[in-house]
Amino acid sequence: MNLIKRLIQTISGMGYTAPAPDKDSDMRRFLIVGLGNPGAEYADTRHNAGFMTVDRLASEAGAQFASCRYGDMAKMRVKNCELMLLKPSTFMNLSGTAVRWWMNHEKLPLENLLVVVDDLMIPFGTLRLRTRGSDAGHNGLKNIAQELGTQNYARLRFGVGNDFSRGGQIDFVLGKFPPEERKLLPEVLDRACECVKAFCLSGPEFAMTHFNH
Repeated sequence: MNLIKRLIQTISGMGYTAPAPDKDSDMRRFLIVGLGNPGAEYADTRHNAGFMTVDRLASEAGAQFASCRYGDMAKMRVKNCELMLLKPSTFMNLSGTAVRWWMNHEKLPLENLLVVVDDLMIPFGTLRLRTRGSDAGHNGLKNIAQELGTQNYARLRFGVGNDFSRGGQIDFVLGKFPPEERKLLPEVLDRACECVKAFCLSGPEFAMTHFNH
């Protein structure tokens, strides 16, 4: 029955189908998804911390984003790893559509997926890498779990703090970082980029040990 279900999902384009491992390739390939909302009005807002992180990675590597299916993508290499940096164009609440399509298209295993996402539950500047977990009320993560059919995928939570009054959550996450945080933002983004590279090169356990402070 599981085989039949997977065949139906593949034919219909629905769901995520885990590929067989490629034992012949020395190049390891990863999909790094930065969550955010497209459009100038959302640029540099807290909710776009994921976009900002993959932008930083691409800039460091001299990689250029190009329009692709369900978003913009840039490709870079770090030693024997190829990183596909994806900024979904589906808006936050439908991020899973882009993630599922690219995971299936590139035939990547779940352990080669890393989602970078803003997090209200941890202070600004704090990073938390996890290999699985709940969506914690984040609509982007919720949709990804729905589309993939599992919450067992890695996510790098980028702390943006929660300094807002009751009922002010939406305005806070869609607001820009204040001047005092903007001064520190380049350093935090650099650490986030190093964490992504460590995840790909050395694995999640190493990255969690060195960056979950």
